[in-house]
Amino acid sequence: MSSIRNVRWGVLFALSAVAFGFAMGALFGANEAAMKGHLKAEGEAVLASTYLGDVAKLQSVLDKSWIYLQRAHLHGGAIGAVALALCLLLALLPGHATRMPALAAAAAGLGALGYPLYWLLAGLRAPGLGGTGAAKAELEWLAIPSSGLAIVGLLLTFALTLRALFGRPAA
Repeated sequence: MSSIRNVRWGVLFALSAVAFGFAMGALFGANEAAMKGHLKAEGEAVLASTYLGDVAKLQSVLDKSWIYLQRAHLHGGAIGAVALALCLLLALLPGHATRMPALAAAAAGLGALGYPLYWLLAGLRAPGLGGTGAAKAELEWLAIPSSGLAIVGLLLTFALTLRALFGRPAA
């Protein structure tokens, strides 16, 4: 399948996203207590200044931060797998004379890798910032472009698939 080379960057990014999801799962299994301990230490370091001594608020942020780490794991595996499937579909479509399949694949793959990274970083930053809202705001620069790339990759793949299925065959 020589056309797989045309979407190679998307495949590489998508596989990296899947590997990221698997690695997060392995870390959970091997080091859950240490990971939660790290989050707690980050929050306790600013308990007086950021949380004003409110242990209940800190615990709420720690719980939500752990959920964000789980989202990183799940999004890496799921969006990465979908991006990989999109890349393989693009490789099978005719019309590789244009750069659109490569662009669609790269967008889907890069978005699939960036978006779970956003959730990981937000989960890690939240305890030290005093909340998940602050962490999400701090990382908008990563969340918006990466989710946008994933959506653009999907939409381009959808359009290219429609063209291949229902467009006029090349002469």
